Amino acid sequence: MKPRFKLALFSAVAAGLVSLPSQAQSPAEKVYVPHGKHDEFYAFLSGGYNGQLSVYGLPSGRLLKVIPVFSVFPMNGYGYSEETKAMLMTSHGFIPWGDTHHPELSQTNGVPDGRWIFINENNTPRVARIDLKTFETTEIIEIPFSGGNHASAFTTPDTKYVTAATRFSVPIPQKDVPIAEYKKYFKGTLTFIRADKPGKMDIAFQILVPGYDYDLAHCGKGPSYGWCFFTSYNTEQAHTLLEINASMKDKDYIAAVNWKRAEECIAQGKYKEVKTKYAHNYRPEDTRIARTEWKTSVKWIIPKECPGVVYYLPTPKSPHGVDVTPDGKYIIGGGKLATVIPIHSFEKMINAIKNKQFAGEVEGIPILKYEAVNHCELPNPCLGPLHTEFDGRGHAFTSCFISSDVVYYDYKKCKILGHVPTYYSVGHLMIPGGDSAKPWGKYLLPMNKITKDVFLPTGPELPHAGQLYDISANVENTKPQFLLDLAELGEPHYAQAIPAKILAPKSQKIFELEKNKNPYVTRSEEEAKVVRKGNEVHVYMTAIRSHFVPDNIEGIKVGDTVYFHVTNIEQDWDIPHGFAVYGAKTSNLLIMPGETLTLKWKPEKPGVYPYYCTDFCSALHQEMQGYVRVSPADAKLPFKFKYGTGDEMHIVK
Repeated sequence: MKPRFKLALFSAVAAGLVSLPSQAQSPAEKVYVPHGKHDEFYAFLSGGYNGQLSVYGLPSGRLLKVIPVFSVFPMNGYGYSEETKAMLMTSHGFIPWGDTHHPELSQTNGVPDGRWIFINENNTPRVARIDLKTFETTEIIEIPFSGGNHASAFTTPDTKYVTAATRFSVPIPQKDVPIAEYKKYFKGTLTFIRADKPGKMDIAFQILVPGYDYDLAHCGKGPSYGWCFFTSYNTEQAHTLLEINASMKDKDYIAAVNWKRAEECIAQGKYKEVKTKYAHNYRPEDTRIARTEWKTSVKWIIPKECPGVVYYLPTPKSPHGVDVTPDGKYIIGGGKLATVIPIHSFEKMINAIKNKQFAGEVEGIPILKYEAVNHCELPNPCLGPLHTEFDGRGHAFTSCFISSDVVYYDYKKCKILGHVPTYYSVGHLMIPGGDSAKPWGKYLLPMNKITKDVFLPTGPELPHAGQLYDISANVENTKPQFLLDLAELGEPHYAQAIPAKILAPKSQKIFELEKNKNPYVTRSEEEAKVVRKGNEVHVYMTAIRSHFVPDNIEGIKVGDTVYFHVTNIEQDWDIPHGFAVYGAKTSNLLIMPGETLTLKWKPEKPGVYPYYCTDFCSALHQEMQGYVRVSPADAKLPFKFKYGTGDEMHIVK
């Protein structure tokens, strides 16, 4: 190839005008997204103990956004502004922190559709809905009678239900009992949340189950539609030193739940209505002011009173992940301590139920015979198998925590095809659409728990590492190609990805000012005002490049509670304005075009306090500021504010 042609070809590739054949591309070329071009996929990674959801572009690995969900977020005021505080209300009061684990995209006919993404909260059991038009949390439902919501938030193929389940069994209902009497008092719940109508999330029913630890879930599709599957461990019902005492049995269980049968029992009145209290928080599109609706009861299904609603599938050993193949015909368990990967057959399971091939029962739940439901065991796959995703070509990919690799195999033939290394101690893994009916495949993203030497050292605490592999070629013939190390925020547990072409066209750019129904909206500078109601002062303020109106306020007194209702009257994409006031004990606000947000401030000392825009919005951003004068509580000063370009102060009568 002539040098001049080489240079022209390189320039064309760098500009994104042409692409080289995949076998000729280096890893760097495969993840390079030139300026002006966009990533092929959105990837949503749980933040674990940061309580949030992170959005990355693939294949570049660029961080695009952190979506606040269960934890306060000073960057934009989520959980601090008066419009969002209610999102974090629970029956325990306001909870400013959460532990996010498993995001799940909404689905239509078993395929992610880009409407919403759900995610669970482990510590204070909750499930959230994020609207993918705005990439904002719009709804959170609390889960009563649960101790740790881990097997969540996995949807049915039509997004009718989202699952939840107790990680830690607890006394149900809660009461003061000796921990040593665990087997007598502790129970678990499997919860199904109605989720197909925004703003209407509610608990459809709970199934009361033995006091095991319920770990993960996935719902059936195709022939297995109408069923959901939950792993459980600690069938020993130990309550201390679980690493030993909950690892005694060779097999624990996958709970197969027939939710259509549960619906029949509810319709037939075969349930118990139980009084309780739990929060449903919702942020409507018009006012965008979150509100809390208190729920007061749930429906319990007792398996003995609703035969056929739950069956246990014996599964080795201490199973963590449970995954359903795209065709809905096989259920794969990931036993943390197992030397095999068990692959169960849904068809065999149904036949075993019909033929009553039971190995016993527990609390009215039949235990199916292992050999009656098992399709095959993948022998000697790796050490510590956990989670499985699918590429849509008949191949499964399972993460292996102890051996720090991913094993990939033909799940129908039970044939291992190969391994790829990860660094180190991989937990979950993700393939775009890899748990759906029609995986997009192309990329594999294992998410590792230990980083060590992967990145520059940052003291004792290191970021978690995700490692991107190219699986676009058939892995029966071509080994997955390592592409990229991805530094992750928090502790990602699970992830989802969806093609950008599905999601990007739906993305909202502004909030239309005329549709803003916030009662404190100020749609123009002429409407700006300051209103006193006893010891409350309401400032109706506008923000636009590059000033606030009003920008001088006098007459505030020590003891007043001041509400700054700030409306960003811009109607141009990507022009947010920030607002912060000196001495505030919350955070700044980050106000999108057309939006109104409120900062609550209680001045404690006389003085003159500055406020300013925190988001660099224009060449004169530094000039976007104002002052509020605070006088002693007994002061008799007139109440005034500055408006417009004149020198006069407007007096409030």
